[in-house]
Amino acid sequence: MERPNLQQNAKLLRLAGKASLLIASLWALSGCNTKNKPTPENFTKAINAYYLERSECLFPNMRFPFATSDTEETKQMNALVRARLLESSYESAVKTTRYTVSRTGQRFAPRFCYGHREVASIDDSTPPATGPSGFPETVVNYHYTLKDVPVWAQSDDIAGAFPKMAEATTKAGTDKISLAQTLAGWQVPER
Repeated sequence: MERPNLQQNAKLLRLAGKASLLIASLWALSGCNTKNKPTPENFTKAINAYYLERSECLFPNMRFPFATSDTEETKQMNALVRARLLESSYESAVKTTRYTVSRTGQRFAPRFCYGHREVASIDDSTPPATGPSGFPETVVNYHYTLKDVPVWAQSDDIAGAFPKMAEATTKAGTDKISLAQTLAGWQVPER
């Protein structure tokens, strides 16, 4: 019977220990920070989360009641009246039409939002570099569509009165956005 070489056994044990440590480290690293990698999936998730809370709207800073004698504004507001979102009354003394929010319109007033962006594709991005936020930042170019478009925004009457909204709700758009890499993943930096 041959005696085991103690020196060889010690070497094998050290090698096995190092290999185990290397495998464990690689396994641990492979699962970590996947949300921080600059991938289209992570960018899509960050952009969609950002726009879920930021809808596209007809009026960024509208207050009701609203009065106007402007022909284009009257055309737009009357389309919202026909959609039963507003009510109107003509004030002959000042020759203006006064618009108030109807019961149905209260759900959408005062901004009358018509959907939020959802990423359709990520086109490209810049290599991450330290930005003003102090975190690595990238600029992402993407295509999007609008989701959760209300029924009133899909009517031909509203589309005719608000052509920019009509285009936004029926065609894919393109845009770019800055994203910052944080410990929680990619996010749109607040500036």
